[in-house]
Amino acid sequence: MASRLRCTLMIVASLSSAGSHADNGCHQHRFDEFSEWSKPVNLGPVVNSDASDNWPAISPNGLSLYFASNRFGGFGLQDLWVTHRTKPDGPWGPPRNLGPNINTQFRDNSPTLSRDGHWLIFGSRRTAGRCRDDSNNEFFVSHRENTDDDFGWDPPVNFGCEISGANENAGLALLEEDDKGTTTLYFSSDRPAGFGEFDVYVTRRRLLGTFDPPVLVRELSSSRFDVGMAVRTDGLEMFVCWNSLGGIFTDCDLSASTRESTSEPWSTPKNLGKTINMAGSDTSQPTLSCDATTLYFSSNRPGGLGAGDLYVTTRHKLHDPAPVIDDSGAVGGKKGPVSPARAIPSRPSNAQKDVN
Repeated sequence: MASRLRCTLMIVASLSSAGSHADNGCHQHRFDEFSEWSKPVNLGPVVNSDASDNWPAISPNGLSLYFASNRFGGFGLQDLWVTHRTKPDGPWGPPRNLGPNINTQFRDNSPTLSRDGHWLIFGSRRTAGRCRDDSNNEFFVSHRENTDDDFGWDPPVNFGCEISGANENAGLALLEEDDKGTTTLYFSSDRPAGFGEFDVYVTRRRLLGTFDPPVLVRELSSSRFDVGMAVRTDGLEMFVCWNSLGGIFTDCDLSASTRESTSEPWSTPKNLGKTINMAGSDTSQPTLSCDATTLYFSSNRPGGLGAGDLYVTTRHKLHDPAPVIDDSGAVGGKKGPVSPARAIPSRPSNAQKDVN
């Protein structure tokens, strides 16, 4: 009870104090047409390891990249790590473990951040705080006051028992719509009553409310595996590992789906093609920058360092110069400013359980 009360108080406080770190946030952009994606570049040996590095999540200001890894030096089977850079076109520094406030002896995975940068939501197989006995991976949320501090995360609590289901939740993406006052959560799950092995579900929450019961997104769900996604801030483009033959790292290609408005259904996902998806390898788990010009993902393609490496590809607005990616994965070129955030903070539901 005490954990839940402290978390709720922090959420209320953040509604009035989010402006103190507004320069680190990400607002809802309006987008025109883009170029094709560039040839992906491996983030290199400073970031990647000989282990499995996956589930990237870029911060709203583009200066921190969170990801999951089973590399040496962690607390459990898979931990969350972060690499940082000092400017948007600078090189990434050595990754650091997020520490025991976030990581456990279990598999901690699939991070994402809210648009204001104050909230970290991720999947975990931990038993403390679990809502259901028949689930094996649920979503947890942590808050930080200072969005410049990658290690200022509070102990997490369950993101909401109304989201949990039998089996596994994974690969979440948030869409925060300021004009509607809603937060939409997309995620993958192999719960019963879906179309395939893993399907895409959606749930919505109004400001200070709880999430609605998750609903299957039929146009994004196939008879196979549909896992891991990233949504553009206007909610009109989504990247997803769609219609995979055998899971997250087996014959999985990135695809894109679009729609004309957030009230319309998504289009059938279209494969991003051979520039992004290399034959004989797997490309999955995307995360998209605030301005929608930079896409990070994980791949086990030849030439990497481990079972899965982090890669980056870019595109540009057709009226802007093309960005440049160097061999370290640093992205340069002309970029516009990121406007202050007006994000709706993520709020755990009243139905959540305390973390022991």
